[in-house]
Formats: sequence, structure tokens, C-alpha cells
Amino acid sequence: MTLVPGAALALQTNLWEMTLRSSALNLSVLAILLVFSIFSWAIIFSKWSVFRRARQADARFLRAFRKAADLDAVQVASEQYRPAPLVAVFDFGFEETARQVKARGSVSNKLSLERSLQLGASEELAKLERNMSWLATTASVSPFIGLFGTVLGIIRAFEALSGSGSASLRAVGPGISEALITTAAGLAAAIPAAIAYNQLGHMVREIGARMDDFSLEFLNMTERSYED
Repeated sequence: MTLVPGAALALQTNLWEMTLRSSALNLSVLAILLVFSIFSWAIIFSKWSVFRRARQADARFLRAFRKAADLDAVQVASEQYRPAPLVAVFDFGFEETARQVKARGSVSNKLSLERSLQLGASEELAKLERNMSWLATTASVSPFIGLFGTVLGIIRAFEALSGSGSASLRAVGPGISEALITTAAGLAAAIPAAIAYNQLGHMVREIGARMDDFSLEFLNMTERSYED
């Protein structure tokens, strides 16, 4: 059943009025949940923008890398693709390659080169995952914070009921309704955070897999360019 516009507006008005009538404790819980929600949405929009730009820059850099004749040509062209995580992985590999070529004239320690590429990938993944733990915390903690406010609100409602001497639903209903607002607020903060954490985590894993594949391509180009 859908709400007509007038009924929806009345529901919003009633929720707002119940919120204003809430106790100081309930308002404190709602304020905490609001902080969690604001930070979560800020992280969601920021990460979504960063990941979108990273994926686009990675795709452009990978095309340039595959067209280049050698690592020196890639190094010159890499500056224009600097936001790409693959560029950071390339920098680690190129520096290790240059050190070995300068010292021995060739890339003789493949294991050291692989470790350098893995280190570059790990550092980039750590940057991409920064602050994402806040989304997981919001998704897991917010419902319990809201439930905490609800339980305390219900306790207050029944205490008021016992003091008034009336056992009617009319006497206890408003207090319970106000208490349940915190549960709804907790779910409203947790659900977007949980969805975003899963979706952004999938994007991080996708970028990580692309960096692993790029490391193999880098090793192939190194073998072609600097044979023993």
C-alpha cells in the first residue's frame, strides 16, 4: 500500500514532532547516529569518486604500457597517468629494474623484482582501503546504538506507566513510539554503510587483481628488454 502525498507528509511531521519530544538521552543517541551517518556518506562519495578516477586512469595507462616499446618509454609517458594505482606499481618495478641494470647490466634477481612489485601493489591497496573500516564499523555498530536508545526509551515509558496508574495503550504508546525512532535511525545509518562497504570492497579487489595482472605484464616486458 502506497502513501498518498498528504499521508506521507503527515507521517514525516509526526516523526519530526516525536523526535523533538524525545528525551535528552534519546536525542544524544540520535546525535551519535547522525555523526556516524555523516562520516559514512562523506567516505562513500569520496571513495566512489577516487575509485572511478583510478579505474579510468588505470585503463588509459595500461593501453599506453602495452603500446610502449620498452620500460624507458613507459616511464616517460607515466607522468600523465599519475592518479593511476598501476603507475605506482610501475614506479616500484622500474626503480628495482634500474638498480639491477646499473649494478649488473641485466635483471638477474627476478625474485627481488617481484617483491618490489608486490610492495607497490600493497601500498596502493592500503591507500585505497583507508577509512573504509569506518563503513564497516557504522554498519555493525549503528543498529546496536539505536537499539540501546530504544531499550532505554521503553524502560522510561514503562516507568511512566507505572507511576501514572493507567495500563492503557494510549498511555504507553507515545513513549514506545519515540523510543523506536532510535532503532529506525540506527538502521538508516547502517544499511547504506553496509551496501557501500560491500560495493567499494568489490572495487578494491578488482583494482588489486588488475595490479597483480599488471605485475606479470611488467615482468614479461622486463624479460624481453633485459635478458641475461
